[in-house]
Amino acid sequence: MKISIASDHGGFDLKEKVKTHLEEKGYEVKDFGCFEKKSCDYPDFGKPAAEAVASGECDFGVLICTTGIGMSMVANKVKGVRAALCADSLSASLTRLHNNANVLVLGAGVVGELLALNIADTFFGTEFSGEERHQRRIDKIEG
Repeated sequence: MKISIASDHGGFDLKEKVKTHLEEKGYEVKDFGCFEKKSCDYPDFGKPAAEAVASGECDFGVLICTTGIGMSMVANKVKGVRAALCADSLSASLTRLHNNANVLVLGAGVVGELLALNIADTFFGTEFSGEERHQRRIDKIEG
C-alpha cells in the first residue's frame, strides 16, 4: 500500500513521526512536504498529496496541519478524495467502515503523538464495509 503524506509547518513534527511509524509498519510513504518548520501555506503541500490519491498514484493519504481543518478543506476540493478529520480512533474506524475515506487528516495541535499513531493504525487497519447503504451514500457524494 502506498500512502501520500503532507503537512504545513504546524504539522511538520507530527508528520515526521507518522511517516516513520507507517514506514516501520511496512507501508510505502511518499512525502509531499513540507520539509522544514519555516512558515508555509498548507494548500501547496496538501493539494498535491490529495491529487496523488485521486489519480491512483497513492492508495491513501495523510494530511496534517495545526487543526486539520485547512487540510480537510483542501483535500475535499479534489474530486475523488474523501478526507476525514479524525481526533479519535472511533471516528477513524467509522469513517473507513461507512464512508470509505481515503485521506486521513490530523490536527497536530489537537492530538498528541501517541493518539495520532493510534488513529493512523485504526484508519489503515479498517476496511470499508461494502454495505449497499454506505456505497449508495458515497455514490451520492461522488455524483
